[in-house]
Amino acid sequence: MTVTYVIDGSEITGLERFWQLIGEAVNGPGGYFGNGLDAFADCLRGGMGTPDDGDFVIEWRDHALSARALGHEETARHLRGLLGRAHPSNLPRLRQELARADDGRGPTLFDRLLEIIRDETAPGTLRLL
Repeated sequence: MTVTYVIDGSEITGLERFWQLIGEAVNGPGGYFGNGLDAFADCLRGGMGTPDDGDFVIEWRDHALSARALGHEETARHLRGLLGRAHPSNLPRLRQELARADDGRGPTLFDRLLEIIRDETAPGTLRLL
C-alpha cells in the first residue's frame, strides 16, 4: 500500500522550514528527515521513516510558492552559510555558485531538492501540485 507524505508548499518560507515540514510529514511532529542536502538524499534511500519497500509518494502542494521561497535569494543565503565551513578545495565552486545565485541565475534550492527526490526515489514518487 502506497504511503503519501504531504508537503504544504504555502508553509515553506526557507530551507529550514522545509526541513521541519518534510520531517513532520514523514515522521510526525518534531520528526527528522534530513537537515542538509546530503542527509536528505540519505533519508530518501530508506531507513528513516519511509516504507522499506520504497512504496511512497511525496505530494508537494502549492509547489510554486515553495519555488519562490527556495529561489535564488534563499540559495545565496544558504551558500553564504556554507562558505565558512567548506573545505578549501570547494571554495572556488561555492563562490561561483554564489555569484550566479546573487545574479538570479543557476539552479535554486528548490531545483536541487527536486533533483535529489527524483534521483533517490522511484519514478512517480514526486507529485507537484
